Amino acid sequence: MRKALWAAALVPALTLAAGTAAAAEKEPLKIGFVYVSPIGEAGWTWQQDIGRKEMEQSLGDKVKSTYVEDVPEGADAERVIRDLAQQGNKLIFTTSFGYMNPTLKVAKQFPDVKFVHSTGYKTAPNVATTNSRFYEARYLAGILAGKMTKSNVAGYVGAFPIPEVLQGINAFTRGMRSVNPQAEVRVIWVNSWFDPGKERDAALALMGQGADIVTHHTDSTATVQAAQEQGKYAVAYHSDMSKFGPQAQLAAVTHHWGKYFTKSAQSVLDGTWKSDSTWGGIKEGMAAIEGFGPAVPDDVKQLVLDKQAEIVAGTLSPFGAPVTDNEGKVRLESGALDDDGLNKMNYYVQGVAGKLPTK
Repeated sequence: MRKALWAAALVPALTLAAGTAAAAEKEPLKIGFVYVSPIGEAGWTWQQDIGRKEMEQSLGDKVKSTYVEDVPEGADAERVIRDLAQQGNKLIFTTSFGYMNPTLKVAKQFPDVKFVHSTGYKTAPNVATTNSRFYEARYLAGILAGKMTKSNVAGYVGAFPIPEVLQGINAFTRGMRSVNPQAEVRVIWVNSWFDPGKERDAALALMGQGADIVTHHTDSTATVQAAQEQGKYAVAYHSDMSKFGPQAQLAAVTHHWGKYFTKSAQSVLDGTWKSDSTWGGIKEGMAAIEGFGPAVPDDVKQLVLDKQAEIVAGTLSPFGAPVTDNEGKVRLESGALDDDGLNKMNYYVQGVAGKLPTK
């Protein structure tokens, strides 16, 4: 009798357990995103959020994502990342360079959560990194600028003097001088990823120094808008900003994350996720030059596209030797800079005016 009663009680318990397991299997993967600036209508975070939406569209009800925007790098970032982990997100994308150490710190506390840090170089068992080879498209934008400038001076609004930003400045300069050896690039640092006021002031100052083309490695549309107002040209960054400078924009250097986010999320769902480092360029669809403006002649656009094909084919490297810095020191005598050399870049190449900040 006791055995019969025990068996009778066990049946509904097993049924309940099976139902709970089935429900758990149907629960979507919760994914969190940390953004360094407001999403806005263009720029770095705008592109990241487009990628998030593409991931959701691709994976449907298998995933559920959330985001926190305009999170400063530092202590605030650590708090937000930890909150997302505590809320049950099992995959968290931290999308700015300065989130690197906060991501690693929180990852140690949540070993069952997977983290992907954008533009960094440190990994851990549950922390991967990703980046786009922006410099490839920057080189092409430099070719475009070299063909379009009349003053032979271009202005560059920079955020912070870290390797990623220096790769862009130097690639742009090398591209520009490949078609216009007299070209010069002048840089103003604003020490912020997103500060439209500072970015605008820097762009205006560069145009005041003779730049008839400006570009930027910052998050807002301020540089393109300033060029539009002043009747100058601009190369947009992060996303197509032609609606903010319809006459000014010559092209946009862009990056695209949807396929990468989708692949990463799917690997967590499949149980195949690994800590690795993904650095994709034009060939992989993670970097692009697009949004050519009406001022660009057909032959110049075709030249840019021809050089793009050479980069994809591997016959052209933006940092093929010789690479000489702007103080005359040869940094590379043969071959092309490898990833280690790119990630340690701490100099301006020939054609960039001024000295690199030491702090």
